[in-house]
This record gives sequence, structure tokens and C-alpha cells, in this order.
Amino acid sequence: MSYYKNKIESLKDIFGKQNIAVENDSIKVGENTYPIVDDVIVLCDEARYSDALKKRFQTGRNGKHGRQESDFAQDIQFTFGEEWQKYKDILEEHEKEFKQYFDIVDIEGLKLKRVCDLGCGNGRWSYFLADKCRELVMVDFSDSIFVARKNLEKKDNCIYFMCDLKKLPFKNDFADFISCLGVLHHLPTPCLEEVKNLKKYAETLHIFLYYALDNRPFYFRIILKAVTMLRNILCKIHSPLLRHIISLSGTFIIYLPLVFLGHLLDVVSLGKYVPLYEFYRNKSIKRIEQDVYDRFFTSIEQRVTRSEISQLKEDFSHMKISDSLPYWHFICKR
Repeated sequence: MSYYKNKIESLKDIFGKQNIAVENDSIKVGENTYPIVDDVIVLCDEARYSDALKKRFQTGRNGKHGRQESDFAQDIQFTFGEEWQKYKDILEEHEKEFKQYFDIVDIEGLKLKRVCDLGCGNGRWSYFLADKCRELVMVDFSDSIFVARKNLEKKDNCIYFMCDLKKLPFKNDFADFISCLGVLHHLPTPCLEEVKNLKKYAETLHIFLYYALDNRPFYFRIILKAVTMLRNILCKIHSPLLRHIISLSGTFIIYLPLVFLGHLLDVVSLGKYVPLYEFYRNKSIKRIEQDVYDRFFTSIEQRVTRSEISQLKEDFSHMKISDSLPYWHFICKR
């Protein structure tokens, strides 16, 4: 029996349609029929299927991971699918990071809410969120959504969609609260405009965007320019072996030495002046390696200042930007 047999009323409310029928391997929503693969409802157009889905449904040859449309980057889809299958585990430090990201969220207030984790990856935040809300909608456009399903297999209040967040076929206000952490800055469209576009789907948005190092010494930004040049070269590499070697090399040659230096200087309260130290000071090697992979193999990386984020106040009735790491995460209320 389909995982969704007892979730039809929720699906009706999410899509805003009454004529919904669920079968073992598909769901019919109005005139549209979507496949269900390993309990994931696949909403993507066939042209935007991942390579794994194309093979499964025999819908054409694999892509070259370099094609980029005006609003869709296939190489980003490929990279995050690969990343979260390689780094699939929920780690101990993920719970600590969850608390950092959600420091400005009224967790108790989510108890009776439908929450959406938009761009959920392997489900590392949803894993800690599922028990704190009434229902959890998880969305990702890469194969990582299947990893998330496995990581949350013991949770029965989750609904899984493989879908491009720019093409959500859901009704307005399908969720009460949307959390979109570390996602919008990887889109081929302006990330702050995408924040505005999401407000029709939920009253409250919880967002994390890469910061432009605007609260750091000037040499952080000089280093970032060099790192960006390197990233623009490395992101063209698609060999799993080479990516693994580069991720390990970055961990042991760059990240860990800087963390060690930060520890030494922190004895005299100077650790904050060492790049990477504050965020990675207590991270495991596996967690750092995953972030190296994330940082160097994504072809798109937008960064924004706190001041630029503050300009969203013109489009929302309330905003709160956290003063704490990770920079910058914030709440917008419509």
C-alpha cells in the first residue's frame, strides 16, 4: 500500500485540489499524473529529471551536467545529488547546527504547523524538525531527496517531493512556515528576489544565505576572491574519485591547519581573526570534508551583506536577522 494512502487530505490541501488519487507508484492531481519513487512524489518535468531518474524511466541519455537554463542549473542538481549521497549520514554536530540556525525561531509555535524544508538535501535539518511540527513537507530537486527519505524513514508525518523550488505546483499558503537554508544562493537567479517569490507560499520564511564577509576583516574578502577563482575551475570536475581526493586535500591542507591556528590564537582571544575558525572549531573531519565538497564543486555561489538583506523589510511586515553564526540567517513574516 502506498505511503500516501493516509495522507490524501494533506495532499489535497497542499495542491489546493480535491480530485487527487493515489496509487502504489503514482499520484494523480487533477489532469496531471506524477510518479512515486521510493515514497518520493516526483514533480519535476522529465527534462529536469536527474540522471538516475532518466535511467530508471528510460527518458533519454544522461546530461553532461554543464547545461544551464535561465532558471535551472543542471550541474547544481548533479552536484547536490552526488554530495548528499556521499555524505548521507546525520551527524552529531548537525543537531548543534540545527540549534544555531533555529535560534530565532519559535520552535514551540511550530507544534501545530505544517512546515516545509525547501531544498532539504539529505534531511539533516528535517531530522530534528519532524518531531517539532504537525507535518513536514520536504522538497529537493536532486537525488538527495531519496537520501532524506531513508534518513527519516521512522517519521510518519513527512511528505516528500522531488521538485524545482521555482516550479512548485502548490497552492498559495500551502505551508505555515518555510525553512530554506543554504539553497537560494545556489540558484541562477538573484537570491533576494527568490526570497520575495517564496512569500506567497507561507506566512513565515526562515532563510540562510551566504554572507559577503561584510562583518569580517578586509583580508577575508581578498581570500574569498582567490577561493572563488579556484572554485570556478574545480566545479567543472565531475569525477567522483577526483572530487573525493580534492575534498580530503582541502580538509587536511586548508581547513584543519586554519582551525589549529585559530585554536592557538584563541588563547589570546584572536581566534576570530583566522578564516574558517569560528564555524569549524568543533567540527568533525567528516563534517568539514562535506563542506569542502559543498564549497568547491558548486558553480553558482551568491553572497549578500546584512544591509542588502535588511532591504527586504520593504516587502515584509517583520524581519529578524540573527547576530550569531551562521551568517546570515533570518526570519521574514509577510
